[in-house]
Amino acid sequence: MYLSLQHISKTFNGERPVQALADVSFSVAQGEFVSLIGQSGSGKSTLCNLIAGLLLPDSGEIRLNGVLINGQTGHVGYMPQRDLLMPWRTVLQNVTLGAEIRGLPLNQARERARSLLPLFGLEGFADAYPRQLSGGMRQRAALLRTFLMDRPLLLLDEPFGALDALTRREMQNWLLTVWLQLKPTVLFVTHDVREAALLSDRVLVLSARPGRLIADVPIHLPRPRRESDEAFIRLQTQLIESLAA
Repeated sequence: MYLSLQHISKTFNGERPVQALADVSFSVAQGEFVSLIGQSGSGKSTLCNLIAGLLLPDSGEIRLNGVLINGQTGHVGYMPQRDLLMPWRTVLQNVTLGAEIRGLPLNQARERARSLLPLFGLEGFADAYPRQLSGGMRQRAALLRTFLMDRPLLLLDEPFGALDALTRREMQNWLLTVWLQLKPTVLFVTHDVREAALLSDRVLVLSARPGRLIADVPIHLPRPRRESDEAFIRLQTQLIESLAA
């Protein structure tokens, strides 16, 4: 398995300590699209922060391609809920920020970014500023920035949560198209059961706090998936029942 978490627990200490995660173990294969769902406060974002090395687990191991990465940053591409585009930088300057920070040849990074702009729906907007973009375009720019970090694993933490329903559906279909072409390994956090069923190879379900893994649901439906199909409806029902368990 490409990403492996074994017996991960995390408590936030304070006047009233909060146990966010309890003994969570799962793995993700290379090139797999895995979604993580759970109720608010179940520890989904905490798991992302642990995998990204922004937090240190109280116990357990996180391995990427066999290498222990507990508390180590820079191993994954991480896109949080907000796009965090810098308003004073153009789209091209924003999406190549990761390469710039890492000290990589900027001309090469910009050339690659320009070649991917059409795939990400941003052709003709290389010199535009974030204020000139729609919400969906901002999210596509943020996702391109994450792709261009050239990391083996992408963590996407509810990237479409702030979008309106129509734009969100468009972005889901677009993301699936990009993933099918580029085939990165993706761990996708969402609270939307339909979204998880539409996009994923597998869906992991976390319990209410403290988050524990209570279901690992493989999805064998062919893509593209039809939401009106009986099998898709049964899958959503199964995921909803798992959340309620």
